[in-house]
Amino acid sequence: MNVNLKNTAKSYFGFYIPYLDLLGVEPILCENERAVTRLNIRDDLLNSRGHVHGGAIMSVLDFTLSAAGRSLNPLGLGLATIDMTTSCMEPGVTDLLFEARCLRRGGSIAFCEGEARDPDGKLIAKASATFKIFKLSPGSD
Repeated sequence: MNVNLKNTAKSYFGFYIPYLDLLGVEPILCENERAVTRLNIRDDLLNSRGHVHGGAIMSVLDFTLSAAGRSLNPLGLGLATIDMTTSCMEPGVTDLLFEARCLRRGGSIAFCEGEARDPDGKLIAKASATFKIFKLSPGSD
């Protein structure tokens, strides 16, 4: 497995992920079965109604949930999404904060859940996901 651990100005809890640069994701916390990220609203992330596009919200949820799943060993584990269910409750019209937690992790599968909220704490979307766990070897870039 090829792991991208480039030393760049932006690290997503130890990895360089160009797609997250494109979205403008801000990594905040990844530890103790939790992960927190932020997505600042920009015109190029909006849909035709002026709301944050659901695909952008789902992408950030997917990353944040997977980060929670690898939070105990961020550089030693890689996760691949098997299944993700997302429910959108309200349109995103401001910056969004994403919080996720790992509910259970076995030797090969992790179960995580999380939410996207606006700055006032209003629930915008929630998701649960199942991930395949890959053990990464150091220097496998």
